[in-house]
Amino acid sequence: MDADTPVFAIAVAAELAGMHPQTLRQYDRIGLVTPGRTRGGSRRYSHRDIEQLREVAQLSSEGMSLPAIARLLDLEDENRMLRRRIADLEASLRSERENRPGVRVFAAGSSGVVPMPSGRRLRRSTEVVLWSPRDGRN
Repeated sequence: MDADTPVFAIAVAAELAGMHPQTLRQYDRIGLVTPGRTRGGSRRYSHRDIEQLREVAQLSSEGMSLPAIARLLDLEDENRMLRRRIADLEASLRSERENRPGVRVFAAGSSGVVPMPSGRRLRRSTEVVLWSPRDGRN
């Protein structure tokens, strides 16, 4: 079971979040915190939902409006998604670099653009470096 597994009935979730069950229903109606549902349609809240309810209560007590809280939560979700995407892309790039040993620099010469194996010196009078990574692994 992980933090996203919907396990808590509305009464338990309300108690854990320090709210009235009707408040949870309201938040569900406006899309602020959307719990899972059983086959019969009953709401089931996850640990992550409970944390989100607590965050909503804190922000609301500080004077933030519900539409502003909804926007903030959307932006936080988008931020998490983008961070996961960046991590995936970085891992893919790392893998790609590991699978292409030796080619880190490209040069243009009389024969066109060619990869330059690591450690090879350029004849500067006839070749020009087009690209070189900045990670210090030239």
